[in-house]
Amino acid sequence: MSEFINYDHLLTTCPNDIEQVVISDLHLSASEPALVQAFLTLLADLQVLPQLRQLYILGDWFDAWIGDDAYLSLNDSEKQSHWITPLIKELKQLRLGGCDILVMHGNRDFLLGQAFCSTFGGTLIYEPYSLVIGQQRFRLEHGDALCTDDKAYQRFRKLMRSRLVQWYLLNKSLENRLKIADKMRQKSQQGNAKKAAFIMDVNAQAVSQAVQCYEALLHGHTHRPALHRLAEQEPAANDGNGGDKIRYVLGDWRLIDKDSSWQYVEAVIGIVMREDRSQESAKEKFVLTRYIDRGYNNK
Repeated sequence: MSEFINYDHLLTTCPNDIEQVVISDLHLSASEPALVQAFLTLLADLQVLPQLRQLYILGDWFDAWIGDDAYLSLNDSEKQSHWITPLIKELKQLRLGGCDILVMHGNRDFLLGQAFCSTFGGTLIYEPYSLVIGQQRFRLEHGDALCTDDKAYQRFRKLMRSRLVQWYLLNKSLENRLKIADKMRQKSQQGNAKKAAFIMDVNAQAVSQAVQCYEALLHGHTHRPALHRLAEQEPAANDGNGGDKIRYVLGDWRLIDKDSSWQYVEAVIGIVMREDRSQESAKEKFVLTRYIDRGYNNK
């Protein structure tokens, strides 16, 4: 990940220039406290950024989500000791500071609802989501819909995103939903182990179709952080000039040295910055950034 700008450097040298942050594929769970701590560390950093306007979470925030009621139905005592409660507390503080928090579904947390997002003042958004950065129109999505070569997964995705199926799942008991989620996770892991690597990456034609009306595409899901330049077949619609469109891929949050007593987390996140704020004509730019949290002691 050394090819990406370092987040700590941006945080310490130009905190006034950071206006938006985009993250994806955290896969948070009670079984991975280092990932949870890394997210809390990031939220603490974001709270001191004076110009921060939005935090986008582009799916797979949680490793599994079986319904908002799994948390909202807890009593006060249960919530107090729950691992999600500190996240809500810090997100509330971020929101009170004037930062909008926008959350998108991923393939692991497609049952996430507005009711949970409302606990911290967040907003559930849907893909594709349009965002203008500088002079470029960005298309934001989780990224799994672009992996069209994996036909079995696309059939499964269509089924799981059906309102009828989601209604059916959410009307089952929490215990049964947890069993179903475990089975789906095991089946997915077994199936992915047998698939060729290219099948689980994005399809070029799907990407081309996705960026037809945009200058840039931003997604996660594939766990392959990178910046790809896509040659245009026609001039960009906004300015009449030709050029390359860009596909930005966010990285998953990776636990490094998992068996070590001192663990750290790496991720590639997106940052929108205002260039040279001293000028009236300062423009926004988007950069992929290497984020590291070294603060979790596993003893």
